[in-house]
Amino acid sequence: MGKTVRLTMAQAVAHFLKKQMTEVDGKKVPIFGGVWAIFGHGNVAGIGEALYQVRGDLPTYRAHNEQGMAHAAIAYAKANFRQRFMACTTSIGPGALNMVTAAGVAHVNRIPVLFLPGDVFANRVPDPVLQQIEDFGDGTVSANDAFRPVSRYFDRITRPEQIISALKRAMQVLTDPYDCGPVTLSLCQDVQAEAFDYPESFFQERVWTMRRPRPDADELANAIALIKKSEKPVIIAGGGVLYSQATKELTAFAEEHRIPVVVTQAGKSAIDERHPLALGSVGVTGTSAANAIATETDLIIAVGTRCQDFTTGSWALFQNEKLKILGVNIAAYDAAKHDGQTLVADAREGLKAISSGLAGWKAPTALAEKAEREKKVWVEAAAKAMASTNAALPSDAQVIGAVTRTIDLERAIGLCAAGGLPGEMHKLWPATAPGSYHMEYGFSCMGYEIAGGLGAKMAHPEKEVFVLVGDGSYMMLNSELATSVMLGLKLNIVLLDNRGYGCINRLQMATGGANFNNLLKDAHYEVMPEIDFRAHAESMGAIAVKVESIAELEKAIADAKKNDRTSVFVIDTDPLITTEAGGYWWDVAVPEVSPREQVNKAHAAYVKARADQRIA
Repeated sequence: MGKTVRLTMAQAVAHFLKKQMTEVDGKKVPIFGGVWAIFGHGNVAGIGEALYQVRGDLPTYRAHNEQGMAHAAIAYAKANFRQRFMACTTSIGPGALNMVTAAGVAHVNRIPVLFLPGDVFANRVPDPVLQQIEDFGDGTVSANDAFRPVSRYFDRITRPEQIISALKRAMQVLTDPYDCGPVTLSLCQDVQAEAFDYPESFFQERVWTMRRPRPDADELANAIALIKKSEKPVIIAGGGVLYSQATKELTAFAEEHRIPVVVTQAGKSAIDERHPLALGSVGVTGTSAANAIATETDLIIAVGTRCQDFTTGSWALFQNEKLKILGVNIAAYDAAKHDGQTLVADAREGLKAISSGLAGWKAPTALAEKAEREKKVWVEAAAKAMASTNAALPSDAQVIGAVTRTIDLERAIGLCAAGGLPGEMHKLWPATAPGSYHMEYGFSCMGYEIAGGLGAKMAHPEKEVFVLVGDGSYMMLNSELATSVMLGLKLNIVLLDNRGYGCINRLQMATGGANFNNLLKDAHYEVMPEIDFRAHAESMGAIAVKVESIAELEKAIADAKKNDRTSVFVIDTDPLITTEAGGYWWDVAVPEVSPREQVNKAHAAYVKARADQRIA
């Protein structure tokens, strides 16, 4: 067995994590950027003491909410293109369960994060302990079983030596381009404190590098043949392009073969949107230019995307009867969606191999000419939507225009998550550099925004992070605003107050529903809430200002450049206005029968729209 060192299981975890390394831009760095921790009886004596001992090599950060700190960890990994990531530890019970929503975010978005929740006693002597969930029919169940469906790998550590194989498996999952996602190691609290003679070799430094699978020869030949037969191909670029760091290869591929590029929410910023062949967002929240090309395309080259319904217009966007799909993806599961012809490979290696095999082939000139015409129309529409205004209640698009006119886009990250803002930002935010647009829309998780901004700032302290958030999301999870102040990580938070859940209110109206329970004025109340968001932000240590117009917002953002801590800009907005240009149908089921005529009309329109869906 060789030399051993006697450590508690928790100490073994801490010492192992600090020895895991990676290479970023040719420089060796720790693969774990740190550990987020909120301590309780289930982890303070074990993991808490162990992290204290390694705090110089593996920093520990204190948060105010377990879900918030997990969102910050997810955003950190996303902003680092999955090259580096973080761990999160909590006590048992509510502390652990607060992270399950964030685990869902990480799972859907294929983002690596290591969850280390405390668990009940493995020896069961003091059962039931404080916060323990008891299953009357299964003595092995604990609250942490809720992590199983939202973890790529789950393990419960009931003996100290089990952590050896568990941590090795965890690292394989966290660094694998296909299996990548959240890992949960559920740590029984008594076992955290138990000692074992661990082999010293377990704690040797290891450098993890990205695996880049190359295409199968037959799949590559079939892909090349498929593209050569196409007349109206389009590239849909997803998040996999960014995680593969294939943005240069994507642009070169588009230029060499004269193929337009459209982007998903996760893929936005994979190509500079000023490029003539970059048509911007596609699908439900797509630009008119991207959707015009997508509607007629005979070949989708789907690179690093899982083809979510917002991307495909619930599979109704693509109208060409001759349509074929080529899925270029590290995951065969995603590559084969809707009977796609698969090219299972790393995005960068796949694009290079296809381009080489095409040997100078180019799409017909008419395609690029149409793309140019459609883009010109869209750019004019977008400029009109974002133009300055004197309206008392500006639109989300006008707020986005004010922000993007005022900041240095080359040094900024625009970040958002759920609600109506993601749709407007998907269309309108002018992404020019990889990672300059940061959106959590796979899980569309309200409350991600401020915590996510914190994680993005930790990943890129040299960047100005601009978080756009609605009042609904702000009210759900704002606690990490105080954490950003505590850690000296300045965020710029633009808080758009439309007095309720404006996005879902618009969807409710579009499906024939009555205005009900979304905007505050349409909910049951005895006293209408009058929330002073400026005062609230100030109470958590931020510098905050309430502005009354777009002009005031632009001035406030410009003035805030000199601020030494997180700044919050509050502005009232119209809950009903959205950008009219662009967009596409989305499948939201409408009741088949209703006593209300509005619903019946909406259902008739729904049935008509569904006729365009591709079922196969």
